Amino acid sequence: MERLLIVVAFFLVASCSTSVTNVGDAESNGQMTKSQELPRGNPEAVGMSSDGLNKIDELVQQYIEDDRIPGAVIGVMRRDKVVYLKAHGMLEDNEPMPEDAIFIMASSAKPVIGVATLILVDDGLISPMDPVSKYIPEYAELQVAVPLKPASSQKMSKTKPNSNNKSKNKGNIPAYRLEPVNRPLTIHDLLTHTAGVGTRGGLASIIAKDRAKPSDTLATWVPRMAARPLDFQPGTRSAYSPNDGLKVVERIIEIVSGMPLHKFIQSRILDPLDMKDTHFDVPSDKLYRMPSRYRSKAKGDGKVLGEEDLSAYVSGAGGLFSTTRDYLRFQQMLLNGGTLFGHQILKPETVAMMTTNQVGDLHTKAAKGGPGLGKGYTSGITLDQNIARGGRITGSYGWGGAAGTVSWNTPSEKLVVVYMGNPRSGGLPGKLTPIIQDAIIDNN
Repeated sequence: MERLLIVVAFFLVASCSTSVTNVGDAESNGQMTKSQELPRGNPEAVGMSSDGLNKIDELVQQYIEDDRIPGAVIGVMRRDKVVYLKAHGMLEDNEPMPEDAIFIMASSAKPVIGVATLILVDDGLISPMDPVSKYIPEYAELQVAVPLKPASSQKMSKTKPNSNNKSKNKGNIPAYRLEPVNRPLTIHDLLTHTAGVGTRGGLASIIAKDRAKPSDTLATWVPRMAARPLDFQPGTRSAYSPNDGLKVVERIIEIVSGMPLHKFIQSRILDPLDMKDTHFDVPSDKLYRMPSRYRSKAKGDGKVLGEEDLSAYVSGAGGLFSTTRDYLRFQQMLLNGGTLFGHQILKPETVAMMTTNQVGDLHTKAAKGGPGLGKGYTSGITLDQNIARGGRITGSYGWGGAAGTVSWNTPSEKLVVVYMGNPRSGGLPGKLTPIIQDAIIDNN
């Protein structure tokens, strides 16, 4: 059974690393200690208005009173300083929202997968243009499902294609034919959602009968998934793949690194950034910091997970769980050009590649895209604020999740924003965007 995927993003070059606050003694080698936190700052000292940021409180409170959200934790950074970090509303009916509340990230975690992939690019082990079949041979001879008629006029069929690759019209599957791919599927295609793998509402997902089982891992499921046809020729369209596209990338990470996905992410991203409350399997002593409705999901449906169980759980899109504090660190690392607290996660040029439009005008025509918008590697980018929906400043990049979490960076303003709320956002992050941007009073 498929669950929410890991996955989420974002990023441009700013070559200096963030300054830090030492609560305890630093180690003699100057490397990060657990006592280092992102420094707090006065809004006016970094060119923002305290009164302007206080308008966040008013809007969030209105959303809570209107029962549009139960609560949220919101963080804003500018020029390397945390200028706003507040918890609002309730975690549960009688429990105030804690600042360190843990949330389901859902697709907000996709940029973590993007960063994990690009770490291997920096290591010289893979290239975005590598064919998937170089690592997973089952992807060598893919096919594409092509509808025989426009969707609005299609007759339906439950049967598989006949010997002429044409389906008979008997039920719920649109008539289609299969054709070979024009070129190999690449890692680039998967990271930009231009692969045609498992797209939302795609024909291939209707045709396919094989489904991932709760016991499946990336190693067992991803090769089987290659038997499914693609929804379109690779690189010809932009269409969102909620789960399956990045699962293929995740399996490549495991093959190349020689490590289970969760261990690679832990050792190369979470530990260096001291993302201490970001987990695939939330420890039992932290579950009280989550809404009770999500606690079983955070423990693999309440099970005690062994290593094999956890691998299957991660494969099934159990996803990351995180806090506003932790995700501010992840976003600030990207804004810094891949470095935080002296730890280089990515090279500056790799972050620039991740946060630069990689799909031409394909995303302007996509259902989840539109004019003035582009896509990097697991990041959505505002190319022109004058015509793009969302209201973010040109050059901003980020990603969101269906469970109610959103984050973005604006490199030109050295701005980081993280919004965390479950089970929904009620459209609030979009309303916060102009408030936060209007609070900038010094653009120098």
